[in-house]
Amino acid sequence: MHEEIQQLLKNLRLRKMAEMIEGELAAARKSSPSYTDLLARLLRAEWLDQQQRRLESRIKQAHLPELWTLESFPFKRQPGVSRRQIRELAELDFIPKAINITFIGPTGVGKTGLASGLLLKALQNGYRGLFIKAQDLFDEMYASLADRATRKLIRRWARLDVLLIDEVGYLNLRPEQTNIFFKLMEERYRRKATLITTNLDYDQWARLLGNKELTEALLSRLRHQCQTIRINGPSLREPQG
Repeated sequence: MHEEIQQLLKNLRLRKMAEMIEGELAAARKSSPSYTDLLARLLRAEWLDQQQRRLESRIKQAHLPELWTLESFPFKRQPGVSRRQIRELAELDFIPKAINITFIGPTGVGKTGLASGLLLKALQNGYRGLFIKAQDLFDEMYASLADRATRKLIRRWARLDVLLIDEVGYLNLRPEQTNIFFKLMEERYRRKATLITTNLDYDQWARLLGNKELTEALLSRLRHQCQTIRINGPSLREPQG
């Protein structure tokens, strides 16, 4: 009977329960817990294990370079960031409301750390997301033209609850890349939240995208429902000793 139970649990993919069942039954023979208590313990352990595995899967699929957390961000060393504002964003209300967040500031002030911390918080709360460097994003966009996979690529990115585009700066973009980027942002407009870190202020984006009219149309969508966080503070990469 025990072998059959083990096999059934494995068939049902109840991995944690299969792992625990022998020990729990052995303990039950000594302490005689109620069937309800025994079942609740097994189900609770299985549920927690599944939640952890799903979180690990979401983090893996998000391609976060490091697991930066908001709790570990050095707010005392970065007076250019409002701890209260970040704490409010960490409530994640911006996700169901499809509010974008743009972090603007020079290199090293903590833009990527804060944006990644928000993305990690979203993953921990069941949302699906992706971290991608701007250069990689535009490279994938251009590569998709060769095998006519652009529409599929846009659909995949458009479905994400949170898309973090890191290090939007002065890149050498082709018109095709600018057009695909506009289509992506149009698909996400008022549907999904996008996080962007950049050293460019909005009036400099036309130099990046190379098309003034398209840039204005893109920014009107990006900024319509958006929180812009400008970080004017010291670099966190300066030697500390």
